[in-house]
Amino acid sequence: MGVGFSGFASPSGGGPSPSRPSLDDVPEGCVSSILMYLDPPEICKLAGLNRTFHGASLADFVWETKLPSNYKVLVKEVLQESPESLSKKEIYARLCQANCFDGDTKQVWLDKSSGKICLSVSYKALKITGIDDRRYWNHMSSGESRFHMIAYLQQIWWFEVVGEIEFEFPPDTYSLFFRLQLGKASKRFGRRVCNMDQIQGWNIKPVQFQLSTSNGQRALSECYLHEQGNWVYYNVGEFTVDKLHPQIKIKFSMMQIDCTHIKGGVCLDSVLICPSELRHKLNQF
Repeated sequence: MGVGFSGFASPSGGGPSPSRPSLDDVPEGCVSSILMYLDPPEICKLAGLNRTFHGASLADFVWETKLPSNYKVLVKEVLQESPESLSKKEIYARLCQANCFDGDTKQVWLDKSSGKICLSVSYKALKITGIDDRRYWNHMSSGESRFHMIAYLQQIWWFEVVGEIEFEFPPDTYSLFFRLQLGKASKRFGRRVCNMDQIQGWNIKPVQFQLSTSNGQRALSECYLHEQGNWVYYNVGEFTVDKLHPQIKIKFSMMQIDCTHIKGGVCLDSVLICPSELRHKLNQF
């Protein structure tokens, strides 16, 4: 009996053995200092471990490192709040949602994993040849657009779409895309179908894309519109922002103005601007 119980004795031969340290014993400030080096999804997962990690995950200095350098401007002008009235975690969460501005013709949001800024511009904010003439264009509601409306081109000789935006982008390299679809999609018996009957002219001459910025950058590209029945992001080009907090104006366009043939059967949704490193996520936007 004595030999059997001797294994439970404390090293000093006296009272009970000391309890082992646990995650609850780690100071909250130390946990916060670790969390600030993790990505937002990892922080949110660890916040569920215990009270210490949950409290540490709320620290402002943890989330300020995840916010873009211009977050105060976004809070004031897009969220229309005071940056001092919200916690940094709440600011991050709200900016990760699609936030509308400029009469609901533009949306800005943060990529949840990286905290990088993405921007979308509705066709309604663009100058489009013949857009108000129903012989050429139709405005259609669509659940496939983040703006819930798209423009459908029936036919036209002179196809030109021009836009510009002035925005305060954080330093990064960005890509600009037009989101287009050949064919008119609809629902039939609960299934998506796409009418291709009016598609014409896009295989004869390529569409020309271009962009320019107020700090002297330019990009030109061209391609044939060929993929039918699906939304495609057509790359216009890249531009780089290398200074903190500059307002930069971007002008962009797409055109096919060869009047020897009619163009038609294309849907125009929006323009997307996102960091070039997020191009692999285009279909998630």
